[in-house]
Amino acid sequence: MTVYIDVVLLENLCMNYIILFATGFILKLKMKQLKLALSALLGGIYAILTYMQILEIYSTMIMKIILSLCMIYIAFTPKNIKALLKELILFYLISFAFGGCAFALLYFLKPEDIFMINGVYIGSYPLKIALLGGVIGFVITYIAFKIVKNRMSKKGLIYLVKIQIEEKEIELKAMLDTGNMLRDPITGAPVIIVERENLYGVIPGNILNNIEKIIGGDWEEYEEEITYRSKFRIIPFQSIGKQNGMLLGFKVDQITIMTDIEDIKKENAIMCIYTQSIGKNNSYSALIGLDMLEGSDRNEYLTTVKR
Repeated sequence: MTVYIDVVLLENLCMNYIILFATGFILKLKMKQLKLALSALLGGIYAILTYMQILEIYSTMIMKIILSLCMIYIAFTPKNIKALLKELILFYLISFAFGGCAFALLYFLKPEDIFMINGVYIGSYPLKIALLGGVIGFVITYIAFKIVKNRMSKKGLIYLVKIQIEEKEIELKAMLDTGNMLRDPITGAPVIIVERENLYGVIPGNILNNIEKIIGGDWEEYEEEITYRSKFRIIPFQSIGKQNGMLLGFKVDQITIMTDIEDIKKENAIMCIYTQSIGKNNSYSALIGLDMLEGSDRNEYLTTVKR
């Protein structure tokens, strides 16, 4: 069988370019086509050297790792070792995904004139298979990373929270809302926003069912809840589509935010009651701000608990 070196170079050049482009696209790196092409060309030249067995050292694992590092550096010029390793790992993952897609296509198409010589696939079909496998692999890898990233990001923003009120305690899931900068305007205490439906049983129903009247100063109907009046706070807020809004706040005894490292306890924090739904699909029912995790009084109340 006649093998053309230029065909082998073109096949590897195309595949390397697709893998490098996918790596930069998924990591949202700034890419220059010339640098990607030069990096892909280096990989193609290496494939030719491996095929021709010019030097045995070219086929060693160390040389392959050095080649990968050089390709990544030429293509993206990472600023530090951490970025280099991150790009290298993704480069390998995408290479494995693309290789798997190409092997699957080879299995189903079964071209009779494809051979592996010195670790390099050659024949009349590899270029088509490389391109098609690259496209399929890129789509699969991109979708997989989007799903994993979304799940990890969402999981990392949701915390288990315990709220203690008058010797009663509720446990719920709260999402970290970086835009939640609410504080008690008088004491400066941090604020957690909780769905009303979670508070029945720990706060009298007369209060929860008449929040708007209480905010408006209508106290007469709730004399039996007079002991709670000293705990009420009116918290002003602004949001998209609503200016100068008011939330009914409630001074709680303690809020405990459980993280993987430690449990952060806040005393005399404010819980605002929200009458509508907060989380989608009941994945969380409260919102906390960064002040709850990194507030100035954090060291005063946090407790580390061994798990």
